[in-house]
Amino acid sequence: MMLQIKMKLLSDAVFGNGVSIPGGEDISILCDRYGFPMYRGSTFKGIFREELTRCLEWSLDSQEQASERIKRMLGTGGSRMTDESFRTVFSDFTLSDAVRLAILEEIGTEQPELVTGALSHLRTFTKLNEEGMAQDGSLRTCRCVNRNLVFYSQAYCAEEDVSLVKDVLKLIKWVGSMRNRGFGKVELSAE
Repeated sequence: MMLQIKMKLLSDAVFGNGVSIPGGEDISILCDRYGFPMYRGSTFKGIFREELTRCLEWSLDSQEQASERIKRMLGTGGSRMTDESFRTVFSDFTLSDAVRLAILEEIGTEQPELVTGALSHLRTFTKLNEEGMAQDGSLRTCRCVNRNLVFYSQAYCAEEDVSLVKDVLKLIKWVGSMRNRGFGKVELSAE
């Protein structure tokens, strides 16, 4: 069964790509080849697993039942199960095709940095010392995806898991890097 997932950013988000740009960004965001920000479905699966675990451990009679259901739905961490018919899988979160097309018609495909710049911005941070002053050498720059953008993904799951998947999606409130600093607040829904 396929579900269409909608993720609205309620705050700026950091979809980190694990790369820094010397002399520029200490934390960069993951973008496709045209410069559009995206969020990996496999990364989202980890957040989904955390909430699914909490939900099942609270609602089922035993932790063993919860573990079995999680293993059936998501596999074990790092596993490459071949029978996709019973696994829950998420595609990457991307902007809608209509939004992407409108931006590409305006900006073109030759300058992905312009696309990225239109959909994100730079934020700077410092560490404060004991006197409340900026600590020397602590300035960091982070690229953030703009709030209010809407991303879409598809979830594939067994028919019997559809209701649970929808319920768990409603529980997820934060995605991306630096969630503990207020980045990546989201509202998720599925149809």
